[in-house]
Formats: sequence, structure tokens, C-alpha cells
Amino acid sequence: MLSLEQFISTHTLGAAASTPGLLTAAYIIAAVLFIMSLGGLSTQETARRGNWYGIVGMTIALIATFFHPLVTEGGGYGIIITAMVIASGIGITLAARVGMTSMPELVAILHSFVGLAAVLVGISGYLAPRNPLKPGSVEANIHNIEVYLGVWIGAITFTGSVIAYGKLRGKIASKPLMLPGRHFINLAMLIASIGLVLPFLAANSPSEGTWALLVMTLIALFLGYHLVMSIGGADMPVVVSMLNSYSGWAAAATGFMLGNDLLIVVGALVGSSGAILSYIMCRAMNRSIVNVIFGGFGATNGNGSNGSSHIEGEITQTSTEEVGGLLKQAKNVVIIPGYGMAVAQAQHGVYEITNLLRDAGAQVRFAIHPVAGRLPGHMNVLLAEAKVPYDIVLEMDEINEDMPETDIVLVIGANDIVNPSANDDMGSPIYGMPVIHAWEATDVIVFKRSMGAGYSGVDNPLFYKSNTRMLFGDAKASVDGILSQLRA
Repeated sequence: MLSLEQFISTHTLGAAASTPGLLTAAYIIAAVLFIMSLGGLSTQETARRGNWYGIVGMTIALIATFFHPLVTEGGGYGIIITAMVIASGIGITLAARVGMTSMPELVAILHSFVGLAAVLVGISGYLAPRNPLKPGSVEANIHNIEVYLGVWIGAITFTGSVIAYGKLRGKIASKPLMLPGRHFINLAMLIASIGLVLPFLAANSPSEGTWALLVMTLIALFLGYHLVMSIGGADMPVVVSMLNSYSGWAAAATGFMLGNDLLIVVGALVGSSGAILSYIMCRAMNRSIVNVIFGGFGATNGNGSNGSSHIEGEITQTSTEEVGGLLKQAKNVVIIPGYGMAVAQAQHGVYEITNLLRDAGAQVRFAIHPVAGRLPGHMNVLLAEAKVPYDIVLEMDEINEDMPETDIVLVIGANDIVNPSANDDMGSPIYGMPVIHAWEATDVIVFKRSMGAGYSGVDNPLFYKSNTRMLFGDAKASVDGILSQLRA
């Protein structure tokens, strides 16, 4: 009777995929599908199609790799299949249980798995090389540098992603960790990591160079921890996209080490797209990537609440009955969603309000800030889930010029992205950050549970303006109350 390894290696698909030409063709097709997937994800209308491109591409990549000659020659299919079944079961279970509000944390922790995989593959590839090279040769040095870089980037990605997960989940305080001389600490760890590459490359065997690789790994693990711990909560969306970029470069380095062209292509796509997204988000916050990584955003400087000036005025509370009456008279309405809407799962009720107002002849549009929520595009996905039409969902730059002609703005669970301190308070940590000018509308209704500051910890003067009314309570309950008024 044939063993599992013998059966697969003699199977038609296995034999076909083992042919170098067919294997290369499969990898090319998968790479093209991944590129098409990124293109599809660029717009809401084609996002579903883009996801399917990615799924099909990954399926082809897995099958091709499963029947790669190195795998068929090495055997061990029982272990591989068992691991894949267990991992798939865990992944499906977690994905089915995780709601949209927890999606940012899920993305962050998945990045940590990529980083950890790069570390383990790199160390194992160094200790047990597939094709041992002559120590000191150019080929050996290039290979060892690939191992070193893959492990270094992977270790930073692993601990950084775990800390990002903890901050997004609320298990770790969002306030940045401001150690004395933190920049010198980071610089010292960077120099030490570079310095350790010399004894690592000079080693005549893995047994001689392992200590340098392991010490560097420990330093990189702490560097990833310290970098993300030093970043405040308001910058977490940028951090998540940066960690996405790191995981891509770690995968690319691993691809060079393993000689896997597809892994190199995929890693480069993920790394470059994550870096571009981080740049776009930093530009939306009027901040540089270097400032995000090393700036300690949201830290108190001793001049009051996070450096902002004292806020004067009194808040004005409102009710669902009053808001319903204002909406019935409004002709131009703008809705600004935030993370609070996601937590309350109020997006479906907001969609019903939108339909009722549009049926009554009012113009209703949604204003989306690039860093709203805890993940890039978080609000867009929530609104798409609620079937909100794409053509009334506008970006910040498209909506701000229309704010003075807007009758009423509904700010649902948002805070920092509508903070006027970004425009007029030079002492505020968010000064210079582009925000949605909600205060320019005739009336502003803010849905909040309490008067607590936003995720950045910065107070919001919008709440005290004369044209602002505060609707306290759970956003979903408030939305349902307004719906009742509109239907009546």
C-alpha cells in the first residue's frame, strides 16, 4: 500500500506541479491575481471582486507550493496536512466570531504571526540550511544577510504587533510610554543590531554564529515592543498599516532566503502597499512617518490637558425628540461616523435614517476621515455592511467646503476627527491635523456616551460651541429613538 507521501508524489497533479515550467506558471498566475486583488480593493464597488482574486491566487499558490519538488522530495505530508487542518479550523472559528469592531485587533495579531513565522523560518534555515554554502563565500554571505534581515524585521513585527493588539483591545493603555532617552535607547539597539552582523557573517559554521543571531533577535524583539509602546492611541491606525508593511518586507526577505519567487513578489506587494497607505494616512494627519514612530503622540507636556488650552463654555444637552424635529426640517444633512458607531453597531439604524430623510427630499451624505476608527477604511466597511450607497460616502476633502451650507451634522461616535483644536490651538498635540469642519454647519448633534476625551486623550472644544448639542447615551439606542420620531 502506498504511503501518503508516495501517493501524493505519484499523483497526476503532484507530478505536473513538480515540473519547473508548470510551477513557475502557477506562481506567475498567483502573482497576477494578487496584483489584481490590490487593484480591486482600491474602490468599494470592486472590493468584493478583489477579495475573490486574492482567495483564488492564494489557493493556487498553496497547491503549487504543496507539490513543490522540495516538498515532494522531503515528504512529511502527514505533518503538513495536520498543521493546515488545525490552523484552518482556528482561523475559521476566529473569523466567524470576530465582529467588525474587533477587526483592527485581528489584523494586528495576524501581523504578529507573519513576523513570528519569519523569525522561526529564518533561524531554522540558518541552523539547518538546505544547501550548505562555503563559509565566507559571497553566496554564503548574501544568504546569511537574507536570514539576518528576515529575522530582524520579523522580530520587530512580532512584538510590535502584539503591543498594537493590546492597545487596540484596551488591555494596554493607549498613552505612549515615554522613557527618558527613549530615542537614544532605540538608536543603541539599532547600532547593536548592525554591529552583531559582523560576528554573524564571520562565523565558520551555524554553531559559531547562532549566538549573534539569537542576541540580535532578543534586541529586535525589545525594539519592536519599545517602538509601539512609545506611540499613542491616536496613531494606532498608522501603526497597524506600518506593521502590515513590516510583515511584507519580512516575508520578502524570507522569500529571498528560501529562493521562493512568489513569496518575494507577495512580500514586496504587501510591504510597498502598507508603506504607501501609511504615508497617505500620515499626510491626512499632517504628520511624518518618522514623527509617528518616534514622536510619542498624545503625551502630556505639563500645560494642562495634553497641551491644549483651557476650554470655556457650557455644554447643551438634547433629546431624540428634538433631534428628530430638527432632521424633519433639514434639507442638507451630513453624517460623520466614528468608532463609537462601530462599538454600538448603530450603522444599520443610521442607514434607515438616511433612507427616511432622502425619501422626504433631504440631501444626506456621509463624511469619512482617513483615520476614522481603528483601521484604515474601517468606517467605509461598516457603511458598506449596512448597504449605504457608495455615491453618498465622501472623503474629508470632498465634504469640508460644503459644511457652511449644511443644516445639520450628526457626529456619531467620532471625536478627534472633528476637533477644532487641530485648526486653532497651536498648543494642542493634534494641531495641524486635517479634520472635518463639523462646527461650520448650522447645527451639530454629537452622539456620545459621556464627555470623555477621544482615543488620543485630547479634549474637544466642539462640544462647548453654541451650535452644538450633546445627545448622551448608547448610539444605537439614540439612533432608534430618532427613527421612531421620524416615522411618527
